[in-house]
Amino acid sequence: MSALDPWLLERLVCPMTRTPLRYDEAAQELVSDAAGLAYPIRDGVPVMLIEEARQIELKIY
Repeated sequence: MSALDPWLLERLVCPMTRTPLRYDEAAQELVSDAAGLAYPIRDGVPVMLIEEARQIELKIY
């Protein structure tokens, strides 16, 4: 697994909420906490399609 380019991460936003994303290196996903979605990274390319994202469980403390 390779790290996502920080320059790219700074520029990508969630297509649903237009909020910043968090990189989950272990899962190879870009996570939108605001939308509760995780966008996959396939072969080093972020797949920023809402239809391809998986729902994540939001943890409330």
